[in-house]
Amino acid sequence: MHRRAALIRKASLIALYGNAVLAVAKIGVGFLSGSLAVVGDGVDSSIDVVIAIGALITAKVITKPCDREHPYGHSRAETVATTMLSFVVFFAGAQLLLRSAATLISGGQTTIPSPLAIGVTLVSIVGKLLLSWSQFHYGRKAESSMLIANAKNMRGDVVISLSVLVGLIFTFVLKMPILDAVTALLVSLWIAKVAVGIFLEANTELMDGTEGKGPYGEIFAAVASVPGAGNPHRTRVRRLGSILIVDLDIEVAPDLTVRNAHDISARVEAAIKEALPEVYDVIVHVEPEGNDEDERFGLRPERS
Repeated sequence: MHRRAALIRKASLIALYGNAVLAVAKIGVGFLSGSLAVVGDGVDSSIDVVIAIGALITAKVITKPCDREHPYGHSRAETVATTMLSFVVFFAGAQLLLRSAATLISGGQTTIPSPLAIGVTLVSIVGKLLLSWSQFHYGRKAESSMLIANAKNMRGDVVISLSVLVGLIFTFVLKMPILDAVTALLVSLWIAKVAVGIFLEANTELMDGTEGKGPYGEIFAAVASVPGAGNPHRTRVRRLGSILIVDLDIEVAPDLTVRNAHDISARVEAAIKEALPEVYDVIVHVEPEGNDEDERFGLRPERS
């Protein structure tokens, strides 16, 4: 866990310093050059600075050991931070949307931005590509949904900067300054879309869900490989940051001793952990063969 936290901390520091430089450059040049779209792009980078600070705090929280109030540990702090990230990103997009829409309605933008705007946008594209790659790299190494979500956010930032660049080029070619405000409006809609996507991914974990069929196929195959273990059912998987908790029922021969039934459940646990290295804990409930009960929660193989 400490190695994972160190990777998250390193990636967050890279994102913090990199985005801080880009944010100052784009907001400053945006105001100097008179480009609302570049200012909006800079605001987006400043959000990434806030996100990086949140990630640094999260890296410290997830290393805290289990306690009475948090028997499962503090891994979900990362998911909570990712959810908060989505709201921050959405708020920034909404603010830019309102500002650019007001500019379009009032027809307030009448001057063409200076060429400085194109220069800083080109620098932003290169910088964001490198930052996005770094977040994906460390996110996969640390198996961090927060870093991967931030990497996707930065990859979206590259699209934003490219859109700003195209808008600026058309503004200069067509001599229509209003296109800069139109570009800012489109950028704000993209930011909102990215925010909704991040929220939906984090919400899956908060609701103890999994993407698609999740790891259930591997779990059922692992149970099938253990002699004496049958009919896995009421199988539930929850994700806590980078780890999985598995809860399931199995059936064994009704005449087995408690010790023999326990040995089978222990082999089931070992088989599941071997099939899925990210599994931290497996809770196996043993039942006699033919036991019929209501399955309000959980899955079994034929329903997977």
